[in-house]
Amino acid sequence: MDIKLMRIDSRLVHGQVANNWAGTLGAEAVLAVSDGAASDELRKTLLLQTGGGKIKVHVLGVEKAARVFKNPKYANLKAVIVVETPADIVRLLDLGVDVKEVNVGGMTFKQGTKQLSQAVYVSDEDVEAFKEIDKRGITQYIQQVPSTGRSDLMPALSSKGFA
Repeated sequence: MDIKLMRIDSRLVHGQVANNWAGTLGAEAVLAVSDGAASDELRKTLLLQTGGGKIKVHVLGVEKAARVFKNPKYANLKAVIVVETPADIVRLLDLGVDVKEVNVGGMTFKQGTKQLSQAVYVSDEDVEAFKEIDKRGITQYIQQVPSTGRSDLMPALSSKGFA
């Protein structure tokens, strides 16, 4: 699989991902990778409708996404993969998905999170997952849309006292 973008976005697929990112990067599909969304028929149905016809959207659990990544049948598929949390990235890595960099695009506020950037709120668990991803030599950066600049995640965590 040709991963055009590996993105963390707690909303998974929405217009910004389906149109801006996928379109800009020439992706054919968006894989929304979430065990919760894959097992919730209503949420899955809503996510499947976000592609707008041009981009095919698939909703998969983490383990199934790893199998799809390794399947030779999908070797030439140009895809954007979107997960909800950095822990999902760690799970994908543990299952053999090869990732070179991670875009941290949007992590919404929840109880127990702290603001890192305009669109990114992190918990202690998120910070630990980011550290694990960093230990594996994978670049992580914050960028909401393709037309804006990107900033390195780990220095941003350090500057806020999170890492």
